[in-house]
Amino acid sequence: MQVIGTAGHVDHGKSTLITRLTGINPDRLKQEQEREMSIELGFAWLQLPNGEEIGIVDVPGHRDFIENMLAGIGGIDAVLFVVAADEGVMPQTREHLAILDLLQVPAGVVALTKIDLVHEPEWLDLVESELRETLAGTVLAGMPIVRVSARTGMGIDNLVQTIQDILIKRPPRPDLGRPRLPIDRVFTLPGFGTIVTGTLSDGQFSIGDPVSILPQGIKGRIRGLQTHKQPEATAHPGSRTAVNISGVSVDQIERGNVLAHPDTYQPTDMLDVHCSLLPDAGAPLKHNAEIKFFLGAAEIMGRIRLLGVQELAPGEKAFAQFMLQESVTALRGDRFIIRRPSPPATIAGGQVVDPKPKRRHRRFNHQRISELEQLLVGSPEEILQQTAHAAFAASLNQLIEVSGMETIPAREAIESLVDQGKLIALNGDRLLIAPDILTGLEAKIKEDLSVYHEKHPLYAGMPRELLKSQINLDVHLFDSILKRMSEMGKIHTTGPTLSLPQHQISYSPEQQVKIDALLAEFNNQPYTPPSVKKSEEAIGEDVLNSLIQSEQLVKLSEDVLLKPETYQEMRRAVIEHIQSHGSITLAELRDQFNTSRKYAVALLEHLDEIDVTVRQGDKRLLRKPS
Repeated sequence: MQVIGTAGHVDHGKSTLITRLTGINPDRLKQEQEREMSIELGFAWLQLPNGEEIGIVDVPGHRDFIENMLAGIGGIDAVLFVVAADEGVMPQTREHLAILDLLQVPAGVVALTKIDLVHEPEWLDLVESELRETLAGTVLAGMPIVRVSARTGMGIDNLVQTIQDILIKRPPRPDLGRPRLPIDRVFTLPGFGTIVTGTLSDGQFSIGDPVSILPQGIKGRIRGLQTHKQPEATAHPGSRTAVNISGVSVDQIERGNVLAHPDTYQPTDMLDVHCSLLPDAGAPLKHNAEIKFFLGAAEIMGRIRLLGVQELAPGEKAFAQFMLQESVTALRGDRFIIRRPSPPATIAGGQVVDPKPKRRHRRFNHQRISELEQLLVGSPEEILQQTAHAAFAASLNQLIEVSGMETIPAREAIESLVDQGKLIALNGDRLLIAPDILTGLEAKIKEDLSVYHEKHPLYAGMPRELLKSQINLDVHLFDSILKRMSEMGKIHTTGPTLSLPQHQISYSPEQQVKIDALLAEFNNQPYTPPSVKKSEEAIGEDVLNSLIQSEQLVKLSEDVLLKPETYQEMRRAVIEHIQSHGSITLAELRDQFNTSRKYAVALLEHLDEIDVTVRQGDKRLLRKPS
């Protein structure tokens, strides 16, 4: 399925030509039909001689409605560029052409309309010659020009065949598995509810799919789908699609929103771009200038921060950063248009280079500008490498989404980068990270552990949660890095503590004498050993904590300690007693080990806490088979 869009000066016959081609009047509003002038976007469809059905977006030509035109022209496969033979090239002809050039519309055909109003063949030749000069150096240079009359039908068959010929050469829209529908119309119908329309890209929608309205994040579900007023079970990339959504009201959606599967896109109010100022822009583009930004069907106010230049002169190009007043859904490679708010005029355009920059850049940061240059023109590997670096760490699907590349070549490029060691796959390929970023994070972890060992030489290691709070990483990335470092022997993991391989606890001779004496007491009276307070008095708080961390003692409560072997013995006894008798009471445990109530309570409450037992009245039962 493919879509073409019209473009051209007001009153050059775009809507009349579409009506002749399709039998459908794209001017659906009463005001449009009365004034014979398109105000809003119009839609129609046409079956080509080869049987393919294509969608048509008819856009306004009047300068007052250029911004409505931009909402429909962004997602087309080819343009039907309309110029009236009796008037030739006019102001909006040139502005529409500049817009098509900035959007890099990939194909087109020129319809020289109203030839029935011109009776001198020489005049037609002159208009066509001027038209070719106007098109020279633009995306429409060399495109076929077909002379037609919508009133008499002259040249219509030739135009249809020419449209078919240019579309046959176009590759099908890629299915990236992440559908995106920029919404250009929102309405409701009795018995159906909320309906949105747009040109679907990047994936498929099916009836029953959960969807999200972006950037708001409102959730809904697809109730029905139509293409060219025909019900469809599945809508495919490139199709003009009407989506009936349940769970969302009309007043929650506006033109410019994007319909997508949940959690596949992350809206942003900041974009890194490559920008071209039109040669006839009239004045340089100043840093921090207020602009109107158009992408897909979205229209958003914002400011442009120029990178690497003081100002952008007419005809020049530069990298820039957009700071938008509202969030937009964008991918790398998306084309955009800039208009000056006052007096309104189209002045520039370009493409998104990084849809999710991490921060506001310093304007003359040459390293960042170099990175953007690679993203703009680099190979798939270079693009993905830079994308991964900017993302810090990302899943494979996230990396593909942000890069804007097609899924299969992106996967192949990522595999190549991993094989070359230019990307590191963590945690079973769930996360991808650039080697220099990983090296820096590992160095930071080692440094923090080293500092901790110096401050606490008697501790077995640093608590995992303390390190996590100091490193301040996403939990999945943090866990993945620790797992890799542990597997490679760069750190040691003992329960909840982490240490460097070279770290060893070394007690002074005086400390060791005190430790031996204390542990002898634990051996002499295993079920009623010294309390935490008495142990601290005997060997000191730091040394006691060291024994607990190194698992030479087990702390059951704020005042109860046991030797590990004693703890295991009493734990096994509790489990076996419950298995034999169905339950155990505090008194039964106390009597079995000839201990005091304090120690029996501490052990049973500890076993409750770690989900070995569960309390029911005065009894303990096993929480789960052991």
